[in-house]
Amino acid sequence: MMQPVLSVDTEVTLAPIPALPEPDWKRVGQIPITARVEQLVPTSLMPRPLLTYPVYARQGLQGAGNECLVREEVGRRLLQAARALPDGLSLVVLDGWRPWQVQKQLFETYLDVLRQRHPEAAEEDLRERTREFVSLPSVDPNSPSPHLTGGSVDVTLCGPDGVWLDMGTPFDATVAASHTAYFEPGQPGEKHEHADLYRQRRRLLFHIMRQAGFTNLPTEWWHFDYGNQLWAWHSGEKTAFYGPAPLEGSVPQTPLGLSGEG
Repeated sequence: MMQPVLSVDTEVTLAPIPALPEPDWKRVGQIPITARVEQLVPTSLMPRPLLTYPVYARQGLQGAGNECLVREEVGRRLLQAARALPDGLSLVVLDGWRPWQVQKQLFETYLDVLRQRHPEAAEEDLRERTREFVSLPSVDPNSPSPHLTGGSVDVTLCGPDGVWLDMGTPFDATVAASHTAYFEPGQPGEKHEHADLYRQRRRLLFHIMRQAGFTNLPTEWWHFDYGNQLWAWHSGEKTAFYGPAPLEGSVPQTPLGLSGEG
């Protein structure tokens, strides 16, 4: 049986999610970065309704840490988004800062899948199609992979029973239905049997994150950005302020949300 959307009041306006094109990755990588000195902090120290599930470590991916790290300001904004949810719902962080080695594994794994599906396709075309769901691994300080900055987060919603809400596709599903606006009116999934349910859940996630200052990657309902080049591209900012995030020294002095907050 499908889980119903919780019938509670919320200040979030569930307006339709706009169907946006994929980013122009070449131009994204050309956006200047004015580096901001800001440490990485673990989301597991942050209070409810923010939860942490380091998905790649749980999947046994080599090099994935058993923690989700984000920039300090990103952590504050995640708490803001989580606290905007209706009572009973939680925001689950699945991934944040991502080592280059993990990004490389993810990219090459999906590239191999596409090679098997489309043996006739040119390598350049396959690599471009891979970027629909997995960013190119890069440690270039002028054009780093989004997750390497600590400004990208993968999130989902969780119900009061601790079960993740069905959002229409699993996290990391490399299918068209993972596009954030897929179930919106006029989009391919609008006639799906459970389109209204998926649409409302995705709208809720999208709007609480947008109101907290994040932007969404249109091909992934779970991926949001703040402060990096991808965020600058989608928000129309001329510069980004998160380049590659150094892991050294990233130990929080005080758990976010526990000092001077209700």
